[in-house]
Amino acid sequence: MPDGQQLALFAVAALIVVIIPGPNHLYIATRAIAEGRRAGVASSLGVETGTLVHVAAAAIGLSYVIAQSAVAFAVIRYAGAAYLIYLGVRTLLRRDVESAEAAPVRPGGVRRAYLEGVLVNVLNPKVALFFLAFLPQFVDRSAGSVPLQTFVLGLVMATIGMTSNLLYAFFGGSIGDRLRASARMRRYQRYGTGTVYLGLGVAAALVNPARRG
Repeated sequence: MPDGQQLALFAVAALIVVIIPGPNHLYIATRAIAEGRRAGVASSLGVETGTLVHVAAAAIGLSYVIAQSAVAFAVIRYAGAAYLIYLGVRTLLRRDVESAEAAPVRPGGVRRAYLEGVLVNVLNPKVALFFLAFLPQFVDRSAGSVPLQTFVLGLVMATIGMTSNLLYAFFGGSIGDRLRASARMRRYQRYGTGTVYLGLGVAAALVNPARRG
């Protein structure tokens, strides 16, 4: 187990990394703006569930295998990019939101937002590579089980990330409440949301494998 000082240093470093806005923040805020605060919170939970999957993979060494395999890296990279692009196209083609009055997201929509958040993060190879580059700097081989230390540090990272994600979800939800008040703004919102998803997908597809170390 990492000692208290080690955990404190990691928490500070993780906080510095997390507060920098990134693709996950943009995805969550966009989801909250488009579908409401509940969808944003569900997406936040999904994204951090995906983070825990990466933590577990790093703890048992799968992330290292993926990082060393160009084929595995490419498969995950393009699968993640394709999924984001799919979300973008689906959003752009949805015209029902323009005529529907603003209403709370149904349970099925919340569940879908959660599952899509999981997939978006699990299919992001940059997250796996981040854990390979960042976490090992705070692992002390003399302090006991390396997988256990990795998992504990990953839980700290996920907790900090969840707090940050929720802030974006609530902020995006507040903006979305106002935008959904008018049909015209709902149309602009749909275009904006779809474009953001497409942009995230293209950015994910253009990750340079040569720089992944």
